[in-house]
Amino acid sequence: MSKKILRSIGAVAAGAGVGIVLSLGTDEVLHATGVFPPWGQAMPDALFGLATAYRTVYSVAASYLTARLAPSRPMAHALTGGLLGLAACIAGAAATWDKGPEFGPKWYPLALVALAIPCAWAGGRLFTASEGARQRASSQSSRRGEARSS
Repeated sequence: MSKKILRSIGAVAAGAGVGIVLSLGTDEVLHATGVFPPWGQAMPDALFGLATAYRTVYSVAASYLTARLAPSRPMAHALTGGLLGLAACIAGAAATWDKGPEFGPKWYPLALVALAIPCAWAGGRLFTASEGARQRASSQSSRRGEARSS
């Protein structure tokens, strides 16, 4: 396998890993501190709203990282990670549908499914926009340096 393909796989895996660790870690902390009820007990919808919010932020951050680590085509890498996240969200929704109130309201897994690709796009876009700004600033700095030396 070429080095570039391995770097691509690594970028997507790193983004996915960070998103998973942050999400599950936050879940664990919120359960341990009593913000969320003990595992296996029903939770109010508002707390699922909180979980949706931090998962959204973490998904954008994970996609940004994926794009940042990508050897080329950062948006394509971010969206590939988003597609994997979408598949995981669909599988999670299917596995927990009608399993009981401890798995949350029906809107929760549907929201995660609906947000997977937009979050991936947003993370990729944040990276490409910041890279574009960095390149423009570098280019302007180079032109100023050339103008001074002339």
